[in-house]
Amino acid sequence: MSALSQRPQRAVVGLPLPHESAALHVTGQALYTDDLVMRTRDVLHAFPVQSPHAHARILSLKVKPAYDVPGVVRVLTGEDVPGVNDAGVKHDEPLFPDEVMFHGHAICWVLAETLEAARLGAAAVEVEYEPLPSLVTVREAIAAGNFQGTGRHLESGDVEGALAAAPHVFSGEFEFAGQEHFYLETNAALALVDEGGQIFVQSSTQHPSETQEIVAHVLGVASHAVTVQCLRMGGGFGGKEMQPHGFAAIAALGATLTGRPVRLRLNRTQDITMTGKRHGFHSEWRAGFDDDGHLVALDATITADGGWSLDLSEPVLARAMCHIDNSYWIPNVRVDGRIARTNKTSQTAFRGFGGPQGMLVVEDLLGRCAPLLGYDPMELRRRNLYQSQHSTPYGMPVRHAERLEACWGEVLERGGIEQRKAEIDAFNATHPDTKRAIAMTPVKFGISFNLTAFNQAGALVHVYKDGSVLINHGGTEMGQGLHTKMLQVAATCLGVPLSRVRLAPTRTDKVPNTSATAASSGADLNGAAIKNACEQIRERLEQVAAGKLGINPKDVRFVDGAVRGLSFGSDTLSWDEVVLAAYFQRVQLWAAGFYRTEGLHWDANAMRGEPFKYFAYGVAAAEVEVDGFTGAYKLRQVDIVHDVGDSLSPLIDLGQIEGGFVQGAGWLTLEDLRWDESDGPHRGRLATQAASTYKLPSFSEMPEVFNVRLLEKAHEDGAVYGSKAVGEPPLMLAFSVREALRQAAAAFGPAGTSVDLPSPATPEAVYWALDRARSNSDSRSHSHSHSHSREFVGSEGR
Repeated sequence: MSALSQRPQRAVVGLPLPHESAALHVTGQALYTDDLVMRTRDVLHAFPVQSPHAHARILSLKVKPAYDVPGVVRVLTGEDVPGVNDAGVKHDEPLFPDEVMFHGHAICWVLAETLEAARLGAAAVEVEYEPLPSLVTVREAIAAGNFQGTGRHLESGDVEGALAAAPHVFSGEFEFAGQEHFYLETNAALALVDEGGQIFVQSSTQHPSETQEIVAHVLGVASHAVTVQCLRMGGGFGGKEMQPHGFAAIAALGATLTGRPVRLRLNRTQDITMTGKRHGFHSEWRAGFDDDGHLVALDATITADGGWSLDLSEPVLARAMCHIDNSYWIPNVRVDGRIARTNKTSQTAFRGFGGPQGMLVVEDLLGRCAPLLGYDPMELRRRNLYQSQHSTPYGMPVRHAERLEACWGEVLERGGIEQRKAEIDAFNATHPDTKRAIAMTPVKFGISFNLTAFNQAGALVHVYKDGSVLINHGGTEMGQGLHTKMLQVAATCLGVPLSRVRLAPTRTDKVPNTSATAASSGADLNGAAIKNACEQIRERLEQVAAGKLGINPKDVRFVDGAVRGLSFGSDTLSWDEVVLAAYFQRVQLWAAGFYRTEGLHWDANAMRGEPFKYFAYGVAAAEVEVDGFTGAYKLRQVDIVHDVGDSLSPLIDLGQIEGGFVQGAGWLTLEDLRWDESDGPHRGRLATQAASTYKLPSFSEMPEVFNVRLLEKAHEDGAVYGSKAVGEPPLMLAFSVREALRQAAAAFGPAGTSVDLPSPATPEAVYWALDRARSNSDSRSHSHSHSHSREFVGSEGR
């Protein structure tokens, strides 16, 4: 067992503790970025002028009328930028554009004494446009050959040979939608400049160091002149990894030019129309199966809808390609990936970061092919699961693959799946207008940033003379419980009660050059860095305690605020005594910790290597009931077993699994982003701009029975205290809901019916799918699949 993963007795990690800010959240006392405005004097408010065109050249921009509005102080334009006029790291996102690239693109910003004055000032700005041709859908971009960034190619085995030899070959096309983050707190920033010219930005950002970097290059100053702090976020889900940088830069530019604090907070409509979403994808595939239902080959082309600029589209695409296998052994794989450029918001990180999009391709493929092969979908999935001797298409061994079988078996047994399947068959036989179905799907998700350099973290731990402890780390808190886990890690490593440890807000002048809190790596990276810092302090204190106890430093133990030796009857000192003694001996009581994930290597061009530290596994079973008249459905029961290693904080992890699953179900079944694809004056406008038109999962979509268990005996050697990441993997457990809906729709038709189900599978989509199944005995013609095996030409099949 590694030193990093070894857990002492009586550890604070592993205890089921509530979120460290839970009481503040529910009482409304928790402070968010915009709450700080009330504590800041003479604040100016920023409001954008947004484009009414999906694509247009700006011919003239007249800001003078805005100054006639009472309260308007300044209008920010590209001419005001002292540094680089760009909000991104790829230098393809002008902060003040001269060519608008999507409907809602911000052209300039008005600063005023009140938000209403800023709004009226923005309305007074006069802009003359020359509309240009636009591409709104990914299909339009593909047809026009309009791509951006670097395409990727992943290949292993002999795909053409395997497809030629396979007795059953199917092909299909599948396009699926993106997803709006809809965090409760919209993007916000508050910037001010002190007497020395130091710029201080409070930002709702998952990536303070990159926000600092972008603010610095917009202002033309060095990074040491900018400090970014993030108290907490009211949700992020990846949407605040890249998107906040430009907004922080606007606030900082305004504060620099006016000498007054500037507050920028988007309202909900602005946030939805200006910020990126989860990437929608288009896929084309061919798949070969042998006579035993084993996937022998997959040939796929996947196209990400990147929107107007690159943002994080390249790494999202790479992760999608690395996860197209999900949990299944496919000996021969070829995947080509590319990024379409469309006149929409620049699509960005979203929980799962391409993993869900890649996995959805193979899950859809299996769901469509199972009835054509004559297999129960559950059995087809089970027989294709990875085994311990297998490697991924990019060459990484699938370590602990037996945990997939363990999760599968536990869900099968504890969920009473076989008995419920029989009950569902009986129900369906007697209910012609209502059908039920149950589906099981697995998840194998790689943990680490695909870019090896991002897998590093720092921490700063202070022990004060009175024995109290203050920790700083580079991770940000967006409600996921990272800070709670970090407090537990520090208390465990130092051997003090949790009450003795406090956590300071994340800021760039305490821990520099941090990676984003993303890729589910927040606890792994920052926890290891905090542990490293605490170990440095503890080793120094061991020397002090050993001198006072008259024992070897290696025999000193710190447990729950007491310091003693190994032997029975050893004298005991208090933590506070030892700390004070160390101070008087001039022993350093603070430490900077650092961690870099070991064992990673990745060739992005060849798409080969071991980009992940480990895989997180899970299995979910979902039972649904569908109304044959409307397509309306309800989620009757969900059973989940998920692998989080040795949990750092079980209550937090259970909440993450439940929340991730529901968010995934929202993406797959409810959340329907709609852009105006017409040739009318509103082409490219996002039609779903609010909760009134964009359907979010809520309590009514929660399963009536929701059983979630953590996989036992799942220690992960080489990760902090044997734990595993939990942020993203559970989202993909929601494939079980979509597959259950597919099977319920198929139950309205004859046996062997293959259902083509759109994503999101809204009630309307489910209705049209079940109507096709019900009305056409040969629904295979609607599946976009074919087999070159004569056995599967007709619907009677097996």
